[in-house]
Amino acid sequence: MSQIPDTQARSCLAVVLAAGESTRMKSSVSKVLHPVAGRPMIAHVMEALAGADIEAAALVVGRDADAVAAAARRADLPVSTHLQTQRLGTGHAVLAAREAIAKGYDDVIVVFGDTPLITAGPLKAARARLAAGDDVVVIGFRTERPTGYGRLIIENDALLAIREEKDASEAERAITYCNGGLMAINGRRALAFLDAIGNDNAKGEYYLTDVVEVARAAGGKTIAIEAPETELMGCNNRAELAAIEAAWQARRRHALMISGVSMIAPETVFLSYDTELEQDVLVEPNVVFGPGVTVERDAVIHAFSHLEGAHVAAGANVGPFARLRPGAHLGPNAKVGNFCEIKKSDIGAGAKVSHLTYIGDAVIGPEANIGAGTVTCNYDGVNKHVTRIGAKAFIGSNASLVAPVTIGDGALIASGSVITDDVPDDAAAFGRARQANKPGHAKVLRERYLAEKAARKPKA
Repeated sequence: MSQIPDTQARSCLAVVLAAGESTRMKSSVSKVLHPVAGRPMIAHVMEALAGADIEAAALVVGRDADAVAAAARRADLPVSTHLQTQRLGTGHAVLAAREAIAKGYDDVIVVFGDTPLITAGPLKAARARLAAGDDVVVIGFRTERPTGYGRLIIENDALLAIREEKDASEAERAITYCNGGLMAINGRRALAFLDAIGNDNAKGEYYLTDVVEVARAAGGKTIAIEAPETELMGCNNRAELAAIEAAWQARRRHALMISGVSMIAPETVFLSYDTELEQDVLVEPNVVFGPGVTVERDAVIHAFSHLEGAHVAAGANVGPFARLRPGAHLGPNAKVGNFCEIKKSDIGAGAKVSHLTYIGDAVIGPEANIGAGTVTCNYDGVNKHVTRIGAKAFIGSNASLVAPVTIGDGALIASGSVITDDVPDDAAAFGRARQANKPGHAKVLRERYLAEKAARKPKA
């Protein structure tokens, strides 16, 4: 059995091309800054690089250079930036990072900032081929719809050339093995290969794809390896961005379901790049997870709920039609029901916020019950204030709790109350006007209103 070469013993530089003008995107920002699953697509690419044991990245930037560099930065992957001032083709773009390439890495991998579905797997496979002695490794894919892609010309397992469709013969156009754009190059020979690329073509540009024939002419070994077509999807416009988002979502949903998460209608559930759902979580249809959400095992997220920056503990129930905003923390077996909004609040174990309620900047104790229509009045127009509700407290329906205020353990708040003062443990608080009944007054008012209505009718 052949042994897979150890790529971890080899140094590697990734050259990330992210200098495009994004003309077809028709956007006010660089296309690599557009989000997929809640974070810029360039950040997805950088995650794949970090997973492939790549030790440094050279980011080739143009438009929105500072913002692109900020989005690409990772603590575990040093990133240098290199400005491309002219647009003379992909080969020219790679040479914008000449200073980084010249440091003499064993491997150089060229990737694009607009391929956010790429994973570490194909990159590791390409590096393994370099370690085995190949000089240029092109990452390709097979498709039944090859129109528009460069074809990979293979003979005896060697890659002879990448033929653009306009230059391909009829037989070559029938090839379904296509260029994915990403490639790995022997770092010791990379600059020599790149400098030898010419621009004798209709556009007068330097094409990175020509490096295959350049390397072969110099006696180098060139091959192609296959990756899933989905991983090599690039993005040029909003329609392709939507297709990439759909592919990312489908891949992540599948992974979560395989890990033990139940989704009744997975195609209606939308996840963020960092969504964490533990085993035996149940997600009902039409749920959106924004960034920063963790849901622990046995919790249920009911239909039409929206969660962002929230932590849901084991066995808790959310929704339907609930919104958890950043800072929402639900304890074990807590419940947040329909048409409730929770913001920057801790809901204790077994506590219930069942319906039609806003809880913001609050701490709610275990087993407390919050009645329908309750509002924590946390904002005075300038500052936010905290509401504290003790264990097993009972808040009646339609109560307004004006923060800062503390309601003790076991306290009871009467329905319709406006609470502005602290309530001691086990006390009952009534914060509403005393009811007054006026016998017969309803009839008087009704007759008055009818007379006023009749007076407004035009005379015949």
